[in-house]
Amino acid sequence: MTAISPELQRKEAALEETLRSAGSLLVAFSGGVDSSYLALAAHRALGDRALAVTAVSASYPASHRSVAETVVADFGIAHRFVDTDAMANPDYRANRTDRCYHLKTELFRVMGQVQGELGFENVAYGVNTDDTGDFRPGHRAAAEGGVLSPFLDVELSKEEIRALSREAGLPTADLPASACLSSRLPYGSAVTPERLKQVEE
Repeated sequence: MTAISPELQRKEAALEETLRSAGSLLVAFSGGVDSSYLALAAHRALGDRALAVTAVSASYPASHRSVAETVVADFGIAHRFVDTDAMANPDYRANRTDRCYHLKTELFRVMGQVQGELGFENVAYGVNTDDTGDFRPGHRAAAEGGVLSPFLDVELSKEEIRALSREAGLPTADLPASACLSSRLPYGSAVTPERLKQVEE
């Protein structure tokens, strides 16, 4: 356990209150730094009214899946895998600068189906304050889908999320930042299952 500053303790408490106010929550959970802490925080705040949801697709690395499985097993987080198929969308396969928008649109479409099926009130994802300065078309997909961004609500940065993750004992605390496999392909180079497999290998 690592001591955290009073200011970070305040943000942690504010995050818990924000998550509680969501009522019941699906968390987009990849097994990365941000989504792992969000899944754990939601589990702590909401118990069985929180569910971590991991989208399985050709662009999701097997190494991420392994981490995700470890986190939910070790921390008792309710979890399910769902299949997504961005590859069916020619706009995604074209791999233009808005590729991430189409990938996230498919993610939030499928999570919306799970939300309706299980009766959850909200969906959330782990965007943090450091992400807002980047070109991130995926944020537009989240906004269009009405997806909550609890870390932005309480102004948590990546480094603060790492600190809270270390305090919680999450194995993801010091993982390097990593994106989906399709992000490693240069824009304009078509996304294909074969190319994604090459990237992963």
